[in-house]
Amino acid sequence: MNYLTTYKPRSMRVFNDFDSMLDSFFDDVPFWKSNVPSVDIREEEDKYVLEAEIPGISEKDLDITVKDNLLTLTSKKDEKKEEKKNGYLLRERRNASFSRSFVLPKNADREKIDANYKNGVLSLVIPKSPEAKPRTIDIKVK
Repeated sequence: MNYLTTYKPRSMRVFNDFDSMLDSFFDDVPFWKSNVPSVDIREEEDKYVLEAEIPGISEKDLDITVKDNLLTLTSKKDEKKEEKKNGYLLRERRNASFSRSFVLPKNADREKIDANYKNGVLSLVIPKSPEAKPRTIDIKVK
């Protein structure tokens, strides 16, 4: 563990610097790190693709819900470990959870969302509704 940090005297902007200060102070403390997954979202011609990095979580521990226009990814994982050794009893409990929500665009077809999970990456394909796709209008000459 690194207990020494570089002292940089300056005024601290509370909302901008506080998190980075704590991150550098607790770099070696794993439970301090945020467990909210990183997410990439891209728009393609006929769909939206959302990819979330969720390593170490089983697909059984993931929940994906859509209510109104809100897509929510949640996970809760509880681990319990008990070990008896040399007259000692070691009990460990770990809990990890996250919840992340996204507002779906108006043209998203909520009924046809497809989810795949492979190698710690959750991929959601959100098709655009057919009426939202651009179309060409023919001009009639009278």
